[in-house]
Amino acid sequence: MSTTLDTAILDVGLNWPVNIGRAASLSGISPKMLRHYESLGLLGAVRRTESNYRQYSLADVHTLRFIRRARDMGFGLEAIAELVGLWHNRRRSSASVKRIAQKHQQELSGRIEALQAMQRSLAELVCLCPGDGRPDCPILDDLAHP
Repeated sequence: MSTTLDTAILDVGLNWPVNIGRAASLSGISPKMLRHYESLGLLGAVRRTESNYRQYSLADVHTLRFIRRARDMGFGLEAIAELVGLWHNRRRSSASVKRIAQKHQQELSGRIEALQAMQRSLAELVCLCPGDGRPDCPILDDLAHP
């Protein structure tokens, strides 16, 4: 979704700032995770009322949506912190962003290869197991003897 359209959707009929429940709903992040991201410094200073209730701006909700999307893509919190900082820095170089994305892409490739190897091993064991009423089971034998 484009940023302009995104802003229009969020801005329609809402009175800003919003409370934590509304910010969580708009961003697709639970209030608990929202507090966690705030405690990690991913949002910066969130405005508070005199009663110490959090008040989230439209910019805060956009940042939370950015974080959620990055989490959906599997980025770790350290990489997300870097990406949020780069996103907010209009003088950034795209090379910095690309470096982070390439590193994550390589990590994902390694995890995919490991999962595929596990899948092949398990498929072999499933084929070897007769799956009948007898107690012999190559799956359990393999798990017992690494």
